[in-house]
Amino acid sequence: MTTRQYILFAIPSLIWGSTWYAIKFQLGVVDPLVSVAFRFILAGVILISFSLATGRSLKFSKKEHFLIFLLGLSLFGINYWFVYEAETMLTSGVVAVIFSLIIFFNIFFNAVLLKGKIKADVVFAAVLGVSGTFFLFRNEMSSFSLNSKDTVVFLLCLGGLVSASLGNILSAYKQRKKIPVIQANAFGMLYGGLTMFFISLVLGKPIDFDNSTSYIISLIYLAIFGSIVAFSTYLKLLGEIGPDRSVYIALITPAIAMLISTIFEGYQWDLFAFLGIVLLFSGNILALRFKTKKTTQ
Repeated sequence: MTTRQYILFAIPSLIWGSTWYAIKFQLGVVDPLVSVAFRFILAGVILISFSLATGRSLKFSKKEHFLIFLLGLSLFGINYWFVYEAETMLTSGVVAVIFSLIIFFNIFFNAVLLKGKIKADVVFAAVLGVSGTFFLFRNEMSSFSLNSKDTVVFLLCLGGLVSASLGNILSAYKQRKKIPVIQANAFGMLYGGLTMFFISLVLGKPIDFDNSTSYIISLIYLAIFGSIVAFSTYLKLLGEIGPDRSVYIALITPAIAMLISTIFEGYQWDLFAFLGIVLLFSGNILALRFKTKKTTQ
């Protein structure tokens, strides 16, 4: 990868590593579905305003708007709704472990829907990375069992990661069609947020707002950095190196989340956690190094 692509990799990794912690401040008073709606409506409005202020074209055909709507529904709607719901019932570490499996879904959907090749080095690096995530959160995983409650949560996580993976594939496809990332994200986030708000009305969810400082600050942070900045850089990287490799960010973010947890929540490291970190970074280095080799030949 180029230096620019490493920067595109680092920015969303660092930001999303902190959003696992920030999401906790969104839970409690406001229903998770409503919080997702607030987050992406705010992000969409800000990004559309930015596009207008910088003279970016917001004109798309009906077909392009439909693709962007599907992107918003999958990547900025259902995905986050299910993750927020899961975090109300499980620790963020368990959710992170389950969600790390997205890398296998991206490899599969990239091969089936975008006719990409399943590469042995990518799969091996994925196994290393997911194993590292498991060891990192080994203690939290010990509390997870397939009873009726945890099974429901597991299915929520599974639905969220399938939705997110399909959103990744849609983004790669639309970039092949020369649909710009910034403007597509602007409408996609707005579509996703409005759809989640509509669903919350249909389901009879209470439309509350938490006026606490922690909720408002975390909402603004998640909208601007966790949504606008992180997704703009991540999806740009995805368009350049493919959804099978760019998704390794999902394996780095839990490690960053644990570093943050060490500072704010007193997380205690053990041998398995250190082993997890080694496997995580080994998987990422392997995947990105192979990509560099192939692009420089």
